[in-house]
Amino acid sequence: MNRMIVISRGGRTTVYSGWRAWLMSATAFVVALAVLALVTFVLLGIAVSIGALLVLLIPVAVVMSLLVWAFGRREG
Repeated sequence: MNRMIVISRGGRTTVYSGWRAWLMSATAFVVALAVLALVTFVLLGIAVSIGALLVLLIPVAVVMSLLVWAFGRREG
């Protein structure tokens, strides 16, 4: 299989073929994979942090609302 990469920049055309084209393709693949892995780890970290906060804050809000309801002002 013959791989060829053509890059046109500023009116100049550069053609890469053979092992250079394979090397550029492999490098682009590794860089894209690294960027996707970084984005995945960041988004998973954000999701876990928000989940942990919600697990802690929702029971606190329920307990506080029960305390306000139980010890609040009684009218009547």
